[in-house]
Amino acid sequence: MKYYLSSDQAPKDYYNIAADLSEPLLPPLHPQTKQPVGPTDLAPLFPMELIKQEVSTERYIQIPEEVRSLYQLYRPSPLVRATRLEKALKTKARIYFKYEGSSPSGSHKTNTALAQAFYNYQEGIKKIVTETGAGQWGTALSFACAQFGLDCEVYMVRGSYDQKPYRKAIMETFGASVFPSPSTRTEVGRGQLKNDPGSLGSLGIAISEAVEVAVQDQDTHYALGSVLNHVLLHQTVIGQEALKQFELANDYPDVVIAPLGGGSNFAGLSFPFIGEMLRGGKKVRAIAVEPASCPKLTRGVFGYDFGDTAGFTPLLPMYSLGHDFMPPGLHAGGLRYHGASALCSHLLNKGQIQAVALQQLECFEAGLLFAKTEGVLPAPEANHAIAQAIREAKEADQQGIEKVILFNLCGHGHFDMSAYEDFIKGKLQDHSLDEEVLKKSAAAVQQL
Repeated sequence: MKYYLSSDQAPKDYYNIAADLSEPLLPPLHPQTKQPVGPTDLAPLFPMELIKQEVSTERYIQIPEEVRSLYQLYRPSPLVRATRLEKALKTKARIYFKYEGSSPSGSHKTNTALAQAFYNYQEGIKKIVTETGAGQWGTALSFACAQFGLDCEVYMVRGSYDQKPYRKAIMETFGASVFPSPSTRTEVGRGQLKNDPGSLGSLGIAISEAVEVAVQDQDTHYALGSVLNHVLLHQTVIGQEALKQFELANDYPDVVIAPLGGGSNFAGLSFPFIGEMLRGGKKVRAIAVEPASCPKLTRGVFGYDFGDTAGFTPLLPMYSLGHDFMPPGLHAGGLRYHGASALCSHLLNKGQIQAVALQQLECFEAGLLFAKTEGVLPAPEANHAIAQAIREAKEADQQGIEKVILFNLCGHGHFDMSAYEDFIKGKLQDHSLDEEVLKKSAAAVQQL
């Protein structure tokens, strides 16, 4: 069963959860002075409108008409009752998913990519440089830049660059230039390759490379696909739509689930529901699901850390494994980030959300079951949400209670077939991280 909204029912504003926090966020700090950063510190990287959004405490921020018009290519996205999955599980739980895979890039990332490209275009910027893990963000920004005539340069984590050649191809189809990270094009990349010629890379390294390129040209800006407040803000169109669609379904979720790499996927679905709860509305459990091989929320440290490996970015208050952390080369490349967004970290630290870490074999098993029952091949990242939804349903059945479960199917897996092939052939394995390795990496985090 599917629930649709008409285009005139789509959100006209982004929802800003900062307006409903009982305590304000700790400020980002300048990497050298350790003082709170100001607009002039961020101006070489971002357009002023995004800088304003980054620090805003207004509850709603209007979506530009130019962006809303482009959203109509694929929004509002459907809310789907996963009745065939329920039947396969023999569960009494009602399971819903919000499907973001119908966007031009195949994932939720397009929501913020279009907004960021527009604000840069509006400011007269000619080129945007970014990083990408599994390729969804790079694909989304490549498409968005094409809509506004901007050049796009993408540094793709080498592990995913090698695993997912068609992700690279679709970015190039949209007009982007794509380079494996670490690369020989930047000082950061050359330094990493000198230390480890076979490096699979990380999002932290790729961010450093992109920032290094961006600051060298006044006509070039940097764009981030997750973590920062304004990025999470743009994704809240997902949860706002879902709220209206649950009214159509005459239902409401007890638990909201989404994968978390940096935080934009999780925030996009859950923040509007959490905001309702913070303002006295219905209670909801919000669960962020991370890979056991990159467990910043469940095994990391809450403190100040850099968003990149080289230390170019401001210090952010977040749960982190340390900016030098090098995760294993799992197929859910979009979740291989050492830290979590300040907003998600704040909510977890205050006990207002929960976090779990899952192994990849369980997640791929859940993804295969979902594909067989619901007819959608999920991205490896999305499999984490499906696996947790299945856990929640089974737990509810064991307790003899009915539960309404919502998860974000953040994208399709059509360009991730090598991952599924490896799983089916038994080539994948779970990862266990030694506690001493985590302690050593997290030692760089300035604990709060």
